[in-house]
Amino acid sequence: MITVRAFDFPIASAIAHVRRQAEGAAPGCVLAVIAATGGPSFRPVGASMIVMADGTCFGALSSGCIDGDVAHHAARALQEKTPRKLRYGQGSPFMDIQLPCGGSLDIYLMPVPDIFRLEPLESSLGGRRPVVLGLDMARGDISLEAAAQGDLHLHILPDTRFVIFGAGTEAVAFATMAAAAGYDSVLLSPDADTLGMAQRQAPGLLTRQITSATLPEDVVIDRYTAVAMFFHSHDWESEILGRVLGSEAFYIGAQGSLRTATTRIATLRAMGFGEADLDRIKGPIGVIPSTRDPRTLAVSVLAEVLSHESATMVDGVASTRLAS
Repeated sequence: MITVRAFDFPIASAIAHVRRQAEGAAPGCVLAVIAATGGPSFRPVGASMIVMADGTCFGALSSGCIDGDVAHHAARALQEKTPRKLRYGQGSPFMDIQLPCGGSLDIYLMPVPDIFRLEPLESSLGGRRPVVLGLDMARGDISLEAAAQGDLHLHILPDTRFVIFGAGTEAVAFATMAAAAGYDSVLLSPDADTLGMAQRQAPGLLTRQITSATLPEDVVIDRYTAVAMFFHSHDWESEILGRVLGSEAFYIGAQGSLRTATTRIATLRAMGFGEADLDRIKGPIGVIPSTRDPRTLAVSVLAEVLSHESATMVDGVASTRLAS
């Protein structure tokens, strides 16, 4: 089974596109999925592009060297209602299309006459529930079942979400960078100036002013959420961390020196937290030690979070049978 993130399977964007079209627009699409690679590859196995009946494409399988040709073959596959397998690079019949990175790519094209058959997939990922997608090329079947038969099984996980607490330029720099990278992010701060700065630098960033050291009930922290804290005054940290430790967050980190981190752990231990909980808290945070520039710290922490994420991309699938 191949594990990918929802980012690699842009079904929500494709269905939203169809919903925006005039009534009666063709709802068909083709799933174009990287089934195998040989040598270096721009995108991972399991990455998908969705080609709509009107030619609009969502996602990418390359840096541009094959996507147009894949869309051309996808249109034929949708018209003929027949799955196809394509190869690019070494061993490909398409001699005029070269892969600059070398190697080879095997692509599955799976026609879907009605994209709304995939709404259970959209619903699960939108609700931050993982799913398994099974592709059976011989039968032309697509199923959302952990035990589904097929040539290729994709374990699709919800995208990473960032919940950021803090005040000052470090919190703003990190929240801005996470949002600019396309991650669903929310910045929670007791400081109105911090929130105003964040809104100016990243207009689309979700911000929330908090008035106590607590976790708002409507801020959901699941196993695909990273929590990062950037406070200079550490009075807020212990109570917030105590609540965050009750969540399934895959990453919990707090800014501060080694001495600050030691004091933080001692405070939480005195509050009754055990070593298993305390071991979940990263601090000092980031892959670059002792950085004092907010931008460098943001890059450093983002790299640490994503490195930790890649080591923990496992667990849990929803099982749903698609309508015929």
